[in-house]
Parts: sequence; C-alpha cells; structure tokens
Amino acid sequence: MRLPTTSRAAVLVAHNQPLQLQELALPDAVAPGAALVAILRATLCGTDIEIWQGAMSFPGMLPMVLGHEMVGEVIAAGEGAADALGRPLQAGQRIGWSESVCGHCHACAILRQPVLCPSRGYGFLQRSDTPPWATAGLSEYAYVTPQAQKLIIPDSTPSTWAAMAGCAAKTVLRAFDRAGGVRPASTVAIQGAGALGIFATAVARVAGAGKVITIGAPAERLTMARNFGADHTVDIGVGSEGIVAEVLDLTGGSGADLVIDLAGAPSVGQEGVGMAAQRGVYAIVGSTGANAKPFPLSAVMGKELTVVGSLNGDVSDYAHAIEFFTAFADRFAWDDLFSAAVGLADATDSIQRMSRGVEIKAVIDPAIAAEHRQPPQPPQPPQPPQPPRQGAPA
Repeated sequence: MRLPTTSRAAVLVAHNQPLQLQELALPDAVAPGAALVAILRATLCGTDIEIWQGAMSFPGMLPMVLGHEMVGEVIAAGEGAADALGRPLQAGQRIGWSESVCGHCHACAILRQPVLCPSRGYGFLQRSDTPPWATAGLSEYAYVTPQAQKLIIPDSTPSTWAAMAGCAAKTVLRAFDRAGGVRPASTVAIQGAGALGIFATAVARVAGAGKVITIGAPAERLTMARNFGADHTVDIGVGSEGIVAEVLDLTGGSGADLVIDLAGAPSVGQEGVGMAAQRGVYAIVGSTGANAKPFPLSAVMGKELTVVGSLNGDVSDYAHAIEFFTAFADRFAWDDLFSAAVGLADATDSIQRMSRGVEIKAVIDPAIAAEHRQPPQPPQPPQPPQPPRQGAPA
C-alpha cells in the first residue's frame, strides 16, 4: 500500500490570527511502534483556544497544528505497534491517543504517573515545520509516535465522544479520582460551565452526589448544566461574594463537600475556599494561568480543607472516560455538547466562536471540504531541531 506523503492541515503561524491551510510533509515510513492515521474527528479544547489567543505559549512553539482531542483510522502501523493493552494495531481500526511519554523517568517508572513525565508531549507541542510534522488533530493525517499512549476505540463509542474522552473527559475523571471520589449524598460544587464543567456535573450526578451546584455563564450553559444533572446553578455575574453567598445559602450555610475548579478564572481560588465545607476537598484543575488572586491559607487551615491539584490525565484516565461514555451512553444527551462538524477551512471560525462562548465543543472533520476554502500552502522547509519542552495541562 502506498502511503500518503503529505497532509492538509490548519496551521497556527501567529497567535490571534487565522489558521493557515498548508500541505505538511509526512514521514517516509512508519517507525516500529508508530502509526499513521486519517483523522476522523477532532474536538477543540480550552487549551487550543488559549494557545490560539497566546494566553498559553512556549518559546519556539510556532508554527504548529492545534488539536489534541482526536480519533483516527489506522492507515498503516509500524512493526510491533500496539495499544496500551497490548492489542496489535491494524489498518482500519479506530484509535485515540494520549500524550507521548518516555516510560523510564522517575514519574513514569517510579511514581507510575506518566502524566508527570518531563518529556511528556502533545501533538500541539510538535512544530509543524520539523519531523514528524503532523501529529495533532487539525490535520487530514496524523503521525502517532511510538511513545504515544494509544487506545483502540470500541465500535459502540461515537468518534466525537471518543475524541472528547482524549482530554476533557479524562481530565475530569482524573480530578474526581485525585479528590477521592464523591461521597454518597454529599454536595459537589463545580466551578465552570464549559465542556469540562458540564461533563463534571454529569459525573457528580451519576457518582451519587446528593446535591450538585454548577457555577458559570452564560445562561444557556447553565441551562445545559441542569440538563446534565445540576440541581442548582449560580451565575458568575453576581460576583465573587455573591457566588460564595449563593452556594452557602443553597447548602444551609455548611458549604460544598467537594469543590472542583474547572474554570481557571483569577478569582476561583478565593471563591472555592470560601464555598467549601469544613473538612471539604478542593480540587484545582482549570487554573493554568499566572493571574490567580490570592486566597487566605488561614481559611484552608481553619476549615481543615484538603487541596489537591490534578493535571490532565494519562491513558488509564482515557480508558476510564471511554468506559464512562459506554456505561452512561443513554443517561445524558451527550451530542448536545457538540457543534455540527466543520472542515479544516472553518476551524478558525470555530475557535473564535468557542473563545466567545458561543460554542461549547467545536468539532472538526478534515474530510469536509469547504466551498471557498483557502488553497493549501506548500510544505515549509525543515528547521533546526528545537530543544525539548515540558508538556502543558489541557
């Protein structure tokens, strides 16, 4: 079988600028343990939006292909290529993949936490002008490196759901695990009403929470949160003091037993500590920026709070996310989270709509050809290798 030699991709060449359609080179051969896939679906994550805006940036990261939630059909598999469960990869299979990790550092080998691997790499940490060029979701084809943590997707899981499982869903499930789970009949407060917050609302509901409170905006997303299991919602328009006051009022003054930050706004820390119950747990997941407002450590001490951080997720969390979608496929209207699929030429519009809060989860299908799409640009000449960079939360 003759392999494709190039891939049409939507490339980020400058922050806050339209993505540029380019024809990227592909490796001449598929290395042992690697795979070449045709992207079936990619879903956009908040990290993609932050990178596009420049809020999350690394020296020398551009040009690059966005998208780290994706599912592809295997076109070719290298010798010995298998998923995380040891199942051989074959042409025609659908796979998703988590971060690439080294497998032998302290985090991988001793802590058994590959999400903390200092060499952890996402597709969006790969420059598109150096080999292997196309490793991310906004591309017709993607090269899945030997170190990537691969997972064969069951036939029963729609590609769009499986793509979301690759970051948003696995991040939420890892956060609940890091927080110790949900005590039956307890109160859970979710900070954020984006895709992660709404998914977390559903998780809290099926996990046995007695009361679920989702905090966010705009009103349409709060309505969505109620459809996904929230008993109460709080609009952030009431301000920090108002948010805390409403949560305390909804809990009879005791506060939430579990608070999960999936918003990352500067004020979430002080709000989360303020609304947490005595001996409650506060899980920090969404605060990736450097502009967080301080909160009193005396309140953490005085309430005897447990504060945990949770960074994205690895292939085990990915597998659990697929299991979750399988077990609760009919429990919620999952498709309501996703916008209609568009092609690569419309990816910039999708990013802009997500950045304005118009869409919750944009979907990209590279097979969709836009009527007036931008002509692809020629492949970029190879550049000198860049120094390795540590991965980032998503």
